[in-house]
Amino acid sequence: MSQSINNSRILFYAIVFLLFLPSEQLHAETANGVPDYVLGTGDVVRIQVYGEEDLYLESRVSDRGTISYPFLGELRVTDVTPDYLEKIITSQLKDGYLINPKVSVDILEYRNFYVNGEVEAPGGFPFQPGITVRKAISIAGGFKERASKEKINIIRDDDPNGESKPVKLDKYIRPGDIITIEESFF
Repeated sequence: MSQSINNSRILFYAIVFLLFLPSEQLHAETANGVPDYVLGTGDVVRIQVYGEEDLYLESRVSDRGTISYPFLGELRVTDVTPDYLEKIITSQLKDGYLINPKVSVDILEYRNFYVNGEVEAPGGFPFQPGITVRKAISIAGGFKERASKEKINIIRDDDPNGESKPVKLDKYIRPGDIITIEESFF
């Protein structure tokens, strides 16, 4: 019982700690410079527990940033990585449900990123990890003839102010980002 209370406390403090992390820390980069993927509204996740068919779930993250998981109820899953969500679910399942759960969380469908301005086919496109601004522009049909290759701005999905910032072609994008390519006058 004491171990169960300690695990619950650890989980509580970890969640509180995450709530107060600056968003840049939530989007830490891996060794190769690609940002770790954090879950957000609109992602579709698959959760599996080895040997427990009743705990299989495929679910789209709701507008409230939650999913409903068997035994555990509503879980807030936005702004955490799939690996971290695995740890949360594992910890909660160990707390009174299973002895040694083997949990895996996979992303089945990523939310979109958006490209507008001076590209051939502006719009929303499915995100995939490792996409740079250059690749995003290619997916959107490439630059139009009058596009500026230096005046490219990005609005990060997690920026509470929605501030547009200049960005280079080799910068990695995140899901929900809005990329705007300005027109060149010369």
